[in-house]
Amino acid sequence: MSALVNAIVMLGMLVVVPAGLRLTGQQELDAIRRLWPLFAVPGAVALWLPRSPAATTLACCYALGTVLLALHAPRRAARGRDLDPAGIALLTALITPAVAAVALVAERSGHELFGFDLGILALTVPHFHFAGFAAALIAGLVCRVSDGPAGRFAALSVPLGTLLVLVGYFIGDWAELAGALVLTAGMWTVGLLTWRLGRADGRDRTTRLLLLASAAVLVATMLLALSWALGEATGLPHPTLTWMAATHGLGNALGFALCSLLAWRRIRADQPDRTEGPDRTGGRTA
Repeated sequence: MSALVNAIVMLGMLVVVPAGLRLTGQQELDAIRRLWPLFAVPGAVALWLPRSPAATTLACCYALGTVLLALHAPRRAARGRDLDPAGIALLTALITPAVAAVALVAERSGHELFGFDLGILALTVPHFHFAGFAAALIAGLVCRVSDGPAGRFAALSVPLGTLLVLVGYFIGDWAELAGALVLTAGMWTVGLLTWRLGRADGRDRTTRLLLLASAAVLVATMLLALSWALGEATGLPHPTLTWMAATHGLGNALGFALCSLLAWRRIRADQPDRTEGPDRTGGRTA
């Protein structure tokens, strides 16, 4: 399982985060995006080393980059920006890689942070790259082009569900199940709106297939997430963590996050006026 999880995390570090930052269309994030490989490459190397001071140091390099990224969130909020649903999703996306990085530093140093065993910490890293960064970012993008009740619900429930899952780590399995329910509702709404975007007239074949694939994958992967959380809370039979990594984790990484980002990159290239930031979207960002 560790090799598969490491490969998924590398995808998040090296591809998903910088690609997602480009899609925000925010010029103030360009500097950190250009510097991102300086932080992400050491972090990726740390994944494959034995737990040691060297691995911890490299993980700390990645953590530094995520902290610099996260610091953009309070600055934007203090200026009164990104306080609409799509903007809240963006702020969540900016912060969640730092949560993943903290777990990575603890796991690479062999420290059971807050009492969590090293296996849970290792799985927290991909979770907050994909259920955190990628899901929140894409929910914001969907909200921006589907600015109705469903879009706003998606943009708010995905960050809320992610937060509740994190809180559930500390409170208990039932709280984590509540977070999984909220996150699943938000992700399925993202999937529904993504499906509609894929079915819209004028969409080229490749973009259409990427959007439809990402929407369809969410149905299965979030069902798996619910079954695991329900099983943990009730003791009912549920997938093992190894099975979850191979199905839920891999499906969300490749089927949802990567396909969505590729689709949105194509959409932005075709319709830059709808994705480049507040000047062209009436103040909304994602």
